[in-house]
Amino acid sequence: MALGLIEWGRRDYGQSLEQMRALRAARRAGEIPDTLILVEHDPVITVGVQGSDGDQFPAGVPVYHVERGGKSTFHGPGQLVGYPIVDLEPRGRDVRRYVRDLEEIVIEAVAEFGIRAGRVPGRRGVWVDGERKIASVGIAVEQWVTLHGFALNVRTDLATFRKFRPCGFDGRVMTSIAQERGRTYELAQVHLPVIRAWERVFGGPIQETATVPPAAATASPTS
Repeated sequence: MALGLIEWGRRDYGQSLEQMRALRAARRAGEIPDTLILVEHDPVITVGVQGSDGDQFPAGVPVYHVERGGKSTFHGPGQLVGYPIVDLEPRGRDVRRYVRDLEEIVIEAVAEFGIRAGRVPGRRGVWVDGERKIASVGIAVEQWVTLHGFALNVRTDLATFRKFRPCGFDGRVMTSIAQERGRTYELAQVHLPVIRAWERVFGGPIQETATVPPAAATASPTS
């Protein structure tokens, strides 16, 4: 089965959100294969369908309310965000398995940096020693095609997480590859391990790179 890959570099969240939604529609129409988008965002907070527990978010950071599951989280420089656009119809419509597959991508990728990570029962995402969260996972499924995905902290400034309750947790639980290894890594160093894991977990190899649809109107932050 062919897999697609799009690497956007650093991109505004609102523009990325609309293009991700357009790619979901393209996947549903059979115009592209299952495709992984890799992107780094400017600082932004997104709030999923479970809300934010009334958090007061850091001043000056745009806030978007989106259709993914989960609560609030932060995206920003130094974080690698992955948006897999996957048709779950031929994969048995198994959403739980899909979430575990996303977690497995991160687990395999960070292992290449000497980090042993895993899952914690009842807590979505990827954790180190069951206590420190190195990646968040939040998805949406529309007509059995997925959007949104995972956010892996590479060299993210973790201080912003401590200013609210990401995913309902004390922000001090958040960690990064840099913090775990005691040295700085560039996002480019993490792309290949993530891509290799995407191929292994979702049955690659990557045989084509999807075309980005024409830009739609950019989504705006919500109050």
